[in-house]
Amino acid sequence: MAETGTQLLEGVAVMAAVVDARSFNGAGEALDMSQSGVSRAVARLEARLGIRLFERTTRSVRLTDEGRRFHEQVMPLIAALQEATADAQGGATAIRGRLRVNVDPFFSRLILGPALGDFLERHPALEVELRTRDDLGDLVGDGFDLALRFGHPQPSSLVARKLLDARVLTVASPRYLKRFGKPAHPQELEDGRHRCIQFRDPATGRAFPWEFHQKRRKLVIRTPGALTVNDAGTLQSVCEAGYGIAQMFALPQDPLLSDKRLVNLFPDWSDERFPLYAYHPSRHHVPAKTRAMLDFVVALVSG
Repeated sequence: MAETGTQLLEGVAVMAAVVDARSFNGAGEALDMSQSGVSRAVARLEARLGIRLFERTTRSVRLTDEGRRFHEQVMPLIAALQEATADAQGGATAIRGRLRVNVDPFFSRLILGPALGDFLERHPALEVELRTRDDLGDLVGDGFDLALRFGHPQPSSLVARKLLDARVLTVASPRYLKRFGKPAHPQELEDGRHRCIQFRDPATGRAFPWEFHQKRRKLVIRTPGALTVNDAGTLQSVCEAGYGIAQMFALPQDPLLSDKRLVNLFPDWSDERFPLYAYHPSRHHVPAKTRAMLDFVVALVSG
């Protein structure tokens, strides 16, 4: 019985390594096993569970739907077991291992990136892999421990925690305003006299609509524009250079408005909010490394 339990744990560890490496060969290198040994371990686990864990082609390896559900259920338990083992060995307060974070590029560059050195210095036994992506993707299937994303949550089994509501401002640079003039009302953006830089919604593939909120009033404006981008840093730099008008998040740490590099065009129509959420796979047995990063980010956005 003990041998069977050990084999099961070993099989789960090999499965996790395949998910992280996205290949049997990469998992073998990480575990110091041959590729055939990895395949045999996965096959034994599949036989034990009675399900197929991976879809395998010559170019890629991905979890099946059954494999994804099993991975989502078992990995928090394995992480908790690892933490309990570390605690029993005297590391009750230690935060260690590898933490993989899926993070919005704008939030990473402006908020998390500048402060990340402080976090790593606090936790020298922790390795952090930060992936900037324009969408959430499959958090569990892609092997992430935590995600930090702007936008409203979609129905899923993930735990979602709102971290802040960012104001959405319509801005332009002084250089642009000198050339094209300052619109007095949002509806002036519809008549073609102004250049509006569009931002692609990763969920739909289309440009976000331009909304203007004033207490309970809401305007949706059709804005002309020859340029569409999908990166907030590019949106900011193009706007700051004077090409056109943009809608952007206003975050406390962003100096663009205070430095007068950008001007808020419609302060009376700036009540729209867009949320930032943290996502992680399970409410139970949240690993200490994930809790540490989450607490760190909460302190950053609250400061």
